[in-house]
Amino acid sequence: MKVILTGDRPTGPLHLGHYVGSLQNRVLYQRQYRQFVMLADAQALTDNMEDTAKVSRNVLEVALDYLAVGIDPEVSTIFIQSQVPELAELAFYYLNLVTVARLERNPTVKEEIRLRGFERDIPAGFLAYPASQAADITAFRASLVPVGEDQLPMIEQSNEIVRRLNRIAGREILLEAKALVPKIGRLPGIDGKAKMSKSLGNALSLSATAKEIRDAVKKVYTDPLHLKVEDPGHLEGNVAFAYLDAFDPDRDGLEELKACYVRGGVADSLAKARLEECLQELLGPIRARREELSRDKGEVISMLQKGTELAREEAAKTVCDVKSALGLAYF
Repeated sequence: MKVILTGDRPTGPLHLGHYVGSLQNRVLYQRQYRQFVMLADAQALTDNMEDTAKVSRNVLEVALDYLAVGIDPEVSTIFIQSQVPELAELAFYYLNLVTVARLERNPTVKEEIRLRGFERDIPAGFLAYPASQAADITAFRASLVPVGEDQLPMIEQSNEIVRRLNRIAGREILLEAKALVPKIGRLPGIDGKAKMSKSLGNALSLSATAKEIRDAVKKVYTDPLHLKVEDPGHLEGNVAFAYLDAFDPDRDGLEELKACYVRGGVADSLAKARLEECLQELLGPIRARREELSRDKGEVISMLQKGTELAREEAAKTVCDVKSALGLAYF
């Protein structure tokens, strides 16, 4: 059975961007493939060392989000990265298979460095993120990794490490992975200016209340040139319609609304009302399920412990194979 490796950095509650970016795929594929879902708390520390409590605090919160959207721990292995030391060991070995220059050329790393304003003051752990991700992927023999298009260079670099180690071993020790890119790309923030992000204040969390959903929809960016109802509207850059494309199940009705909006005669408020209805129907059950699960957090922790133990067993097998390939199996 093919293996999927996926996960999130627990730096805050998950939001709509996470939902369309990967959570839908995780729920969809979990009964077709063997799936490992990682809470990447160790990786989150690479740029959160000044607030480590935020990371540890959100491990449980993100786990609740996973369960609330329908990820089933009976068929998916949900685990905590920092509690699987085999991943750190693999990353250490892989760092000898990649150069600093190659890490710095990684487009995803370069963009993240720019966004965080690191310039040359880059935490070594942050720069080494591709090697760490390669360890996460290969530890579980993952052949599929759900990612956004911006993460494709990370998968490419992981596969470079895989090929180099296999050449050293003279046989296939590790598997190359294929990126699974969702049909709907990255969601813009409600302000339309950047990707959806809690740190930018333009995200809508999966646990949002009915009032928070209503208030967020009112702020959703539309078409600044659509001043009157009869004015022709534009869809490009219009966040309301981008969200409707992602969440409205009535595709025919949506296409009709789009056509009327472009011709003129549809108010922004009508599109927003339709969007609010879609989001209330989507997030209401998720919020209710999350509230129910949060009443017994001990059960959630027990689930994470069980998943982490299973993850360690799998990762340990890969560590043994890699050490053998590198001539480090002495006993």
